[in-house]
Parts: sequence; structure tokens; C-alpha cells
Amino acid sequence: MRAATRENRFGWREGRTTPLRRGPPGFTLVELLVVLGIISVLMAALLPAVMQVRRQARSIVSVENQRQITAAVNCFACDNDNRYPSSVATIGFGDDWNWQEPTMLTGYLKRSPSTHRAMSSYLHAYIEDASVMFCPNAPLRYKYLQRAWQAGEDWDNPDTEARPDALNGVYCFYWNYIGYLGERRGLFRGPRGPVRGYRESTIVVTDYFGYDHWRSLNAYGSCERFQEAEITEGTGISSAYWSRPRGDPGTAPDWTRLRVKLHAGYADGHVEAYSPLDTVPMAVICDRELNEPYPRGMGPGTFYLPRVGLR
Repeated sequence: MRAATRENRFGWREGRTTPLRRGPPGFTLVELLVVLGIISVLMAALLPAVMQVRRQARSIVSVENQRQITAAVNCFACDNDNRYPSSVATIGFGDDWNWQEPTMLTGYLKRSPSTHRAMSSYLHAYIEDASVMFCPNAPLRYKYLQRAWQAGEDWDNPDTEARPDALNGVYCFYWNYIGYLGERRGLFRGPRGPVRGYRESTIVVTDYFGYDHWRSLNAYGSCERFQEAEITEGTGISSAYWSRPRGDPGTAPDWTRLRVKLHAGYADGHVEAYSPLDTVPMAVICDRELNEPYPRGMGPGTFYLPRVGLR
């Protein structure tokens, strides 16, 4: 009887018609948990590095965007007597208009019949993809960015009741723009063409970096993420950006303590990095006759410009 149940030399048991199944033993529950624990530790260690690589990749895209924007306005100038397009960062009509924040892609109204309210009306022939006009490190892309860029003067946000609709992005566009640098420095004058005139800046486009915007009072804001930053949600006319939690009202801004890498494109076509330590604050002018800025906490706030591009 015992011999009848023994395995023969071919791997069969006598009296059976199926082969004996042999194989390595399976993992125990404890072993599986150990393996999963090791994988979790490795993922936790690698995740910051992966996120840093992704952020660096987006920064490279942003640099290329600014290079394309600078090339586009220079091409426009070549086709238009060495003059950059008019700034669309205004609000009002005729003589009754004032400056708006330099992030504006589409204004509320034409300030004169000979100017456009939409930047794409000037640059669409040179830039067709609207994503070029938007920082990839910003938290959320504007929902109708491409649609607004293609619509140009006829842009009308279907989600709002306002007529007409404006659009603010997360890059700052400084050609033919005028701002206030304070009593000591006077006015900021953006370049009017590739060859700058007297006291004109060479700054064409920068990442947004500012303080005390009406959507994030007493707080810093940027299209580039920085420590302790949260998302300031977009609106029907504005894109979302990163901002630091609000501080105490009246507290003097100390931008030198923020660690954020910014980029700017210049009239000669090059793009370079700068830090908050390398900036000069600029206020948006509310009254063009007196060059007075908006009251603190009631307007676009302060914008920080790279010092190297000022004159």
C-alpha cells in the first residue's frame, strides 16, 4: 500500500493521473508588509526629488515662453517702424483712462480708436498658442486662455455678466508701460522698441512677483511657488497665482527673505534669472496727471522689477 502511493521517477504518484505540482513557497503576510513598507520609504524619499525635477522642467518651459514673447514683440517692431505694440494694461477711454496692472492680456476698453484692447490683436500673427503667454508654474491655467487669445477684441467670458470682459495673466508685460518707482527714482518707462530711448527700461516681460494685491491683501504673490504659499483663486477676469498667507496690516514688506527664482526677458532677446534681492518695487499709477499710485490695499499692489533692467 505504501509503495502504491510513492512518487515514481517521472514525478507522478502511482494510482494518480495528474502530475505532482511542486513550486517555491508563497510570500507570507509579514514579508509582503515589509516589502510594501520599504517601497513606501523609497517613494517618500524620491518624491521631493521628482517634484523638484518637474518644477525645473516647468521653469525651462517658462524661460522658453519669455524668449518667444520677447522675439514676438521684436518681430512686431521690425514690421512697424521699430516700435513695440501699445500696452493694453489700461482702463478707461479717451482722455479719461489710467494704468492697470501689467499682467493684463485684454483690457476693458480701447483707450483710443487707434489702439487695441487685446494683446493678441497685435501679436497673434507671431504667437498662436496662448499657453506661451502663461507661466507653467502657476497653480491653475485660466479656463478660457486660448479662446480669449483667439477672440482678441471680441473676447467675452461666457461665465460672467460683465460687458466687456478683461483678462489678467500671470506674466508681467512692460513694453510701453509706465509705473511709479518712488520719489527718488521717479517713473518706470518700459521699452518702446528694441533700441531703447532715454531713461527707458530694457525689461519686456517678467514672472509676476508682487505684494498687497487686492485679491491677496498684505501678502506676497507670484506665478512661481515659494515657501508657505497657497493658491489665490482666479476670477472671471483673472488667473490664479501663488500667495503667502496674509500678514498684519501696515507691516512693511520684506521681500528679501523669500526664496523664489524668477525670470525676465529683455529687449535684446535674452532671458535671465533674478531673485527678490535683485528687485526694485514699482507701484501702478492711478492718476496719470499727478503720477499718483493706487492707495495701499485698494489696487494691484506693488510689483517687483529686476534691478538690472532699469535705467
